Amino acid sequence: MSNNFSNLSVVIVTYKTELSILEKCLSSIDPSIKVIIVENSTKFLNEDQIGNKYKNVSIFCTGENIGYGRGNNYGLQKVDTKYALILNPDIVCENNYFENLKIYLNGELDFSIIGSQYLDNETYAPAGFFDSSLSLKDADHVQDLNLSNVDWVVGCSMLLNLEKFKSKFIFDENFFLFFEEFDLCKYLKKSGEKVYSSSKLIVNHFGFKSSTDLTNEIDLIKVRNWHYMWSYFYYHRKNDGYVKALKVSFGKLIRSLFKLILFTIIFNKKKRTNYLYRFLGLLNSMIGKKSFFRINN
Repeated sequence: MSNNFSNLSVVIVTYKTELSILEKCLSSIDPSIKVIIVENSTKFLNEDQIGNKYKNVSIFCTGENIGYGRGNNYGLQKVDTKYALILNPDIVCENNYFENLKIYLNGELDFSIIGSQYLDNETYAPAGFFDSSLSLKDADHVQDLNLSNVDWVVGCSMLLNLEKFKSKFIFDENFFLFFEEFDLCKYLKKSGEKVYSSSKLIVNHFGFKSSTDLTNEIDLIKVRNWHYMWSYFYYHRKNDGYVKALKVSFGKLIRSLFKLILFTIIFNKKKRTNYLYRFLGLLNSMIGKKSFFRINN
């Protein structure tokens, strides 16, 4: 097994990410690994600080905020290694993360994606199955490699075997935020490819700290709810058909409208905003509108 990381690159998509958050992420990466930062704007504000401190980092600007999936596709075009590790900028890898990662880079394991697990229990599981009655404890395990054979993994930290993909445009660029990794994993599982979750790849995920533009709580509520509901319907429409997508989503639309009216009447601004943007995101997806909402709109 190789003792270096010459066959691995890291791709990190940023959008005006706070310097201290990004530095925590970069400092947790083995310095011998090539890191590609994709800044989803016209200018990376901390280029000098990052460039001087982290000699393994290359920075590219997309010119506009093109979202998670398209931003990672952009970065993957710059990768010339067999493996790519997708990391969110608000991820910190545990001390032994990359030492544990080596065992998956020797070419002997057949996989398309290997996902990481969280240092602490979070609200959302790090991996799972499309059958919601199943959990990680139901997975088939590769004991000697500390792997669980799953249907999906979260996209904040996942290792890609690029030789398993026809091109480096891996993510569906119609998504702007949310459900990109579920859609990708669904495609891979339908194609008979292997998706694993590793209990030895541990990360600390700070969660929604990737952008300094989303420090305002109301703006964060707008972005999260609009895009979550838009992507929820689009994901089901793409993978299950319009009728089934409508069936699983219509109740959410009605509940959002009812609660929007309720919280408007009782002057609860935060919850009104929450359900207004859930309603708008879902409605726009249902009528076939693109994922257009941006906070500066």
